[in-house]
Amino acid sequence: MKILVGYDGSNSAKQALQTAVKHARAFGASVDVVTSMEKGSESDQKAIAEAERALEWAKSVFSEQRVDCHTHLLIRGLTPGEDLVDFAREHQSDEIIVGIERRSKVSKLLLGSTAQFVILNAPCPVVTVK
Repeated sequence: MKILVGYDGSNSAKQALQTAVKHARAFGASVDVVTSMEKGSESDQKAIAEAERALEWAKSVFSEQRVDCHTHLLIRGLTPGEDLVDFAREHQSDEIIVGIERRSKVSKLLLGSTAQFVILNAPCPVVTVK
C-alpha cells in the first residue's frame, strides 16, 4: 500500500503526518510526503532550500517510527491540488492524506481549496485531517 501526504508545514499538515504514521503502521504501507511549489522555479533557491528542510523534518517523523518514507519537492508550475492528484496517479497511491484549515465559505470561494480539489479529483480515497 502507498500513502501520499500533502505537506506544507502548517499545523494541519503536521497532523496529517501523524495520521499517515498510524495508517502506515496499521497497513504496512510506505509513505510519500509531497510539497508543491506552485510558483516556485529552479532559480528560487532560498524557497527551495526552505522546502527541502521542511521535508527533511517530515521524513524524520517517519524515521523515528520506523516507517518507510520518501519525500518529493514538486516544482512543476501546477497548483498544489493538481500536483497532489497528478502525483497520486503517476505513483498509483492507494490513499491521500491532507490537512485542512477551517475557512469561511467566502474565503474558500476567493482563495480556492487544495483539499477540495484533491477530494473531487483524486484517483483514490482521501482522508482529511484538521
